[in-house]
Amino acid sequence: MRPKIKNTQFGAITIGAQTYEHDVVLELDGTVRKRKKKLSKRLFGTSHKISLDEIKDVYQKGAGQLIIGTGQYDQVRLSAEAQEYLEVRGCRAVLLPTPEALVRWNEAKSKTIGLFHVTC
Repeated sequence: MRPKIKNTQFGAITIGAQTYEHDVVLELDGTVRKRKKKLSKRLFGTSHKISLDEIKDVYQKGAGQLIIGTGQYDQVRLSAEAQEYLEVRGCRAVLLPTPEALVRWNEAKSKTIGLFHVTC
């Protein structure tokens, strides 16, 4: 069961009854876990560009959609390799500023996974 995202503000996101003060990944089964942004940071020097290695960590077989909260000020982007990896697997990436992405997450009907950046 997919948890509802209640709120986000700079540096935090509230999912269900729990507030997280770090970036999160939401899995198909509703599991919430910390984003492994070092997978991108070691390649690009920033966690604002999502690498192929990080997308491989986030993607789950059967997901038809990945909603990416790009931060409060819309700073996060997918690398070309990460975008291609998702496309080959039939997973549509939707990138929106995190406040907008949580609305899309809560309205999603398909098999959806998420990655939410909670700062810039």
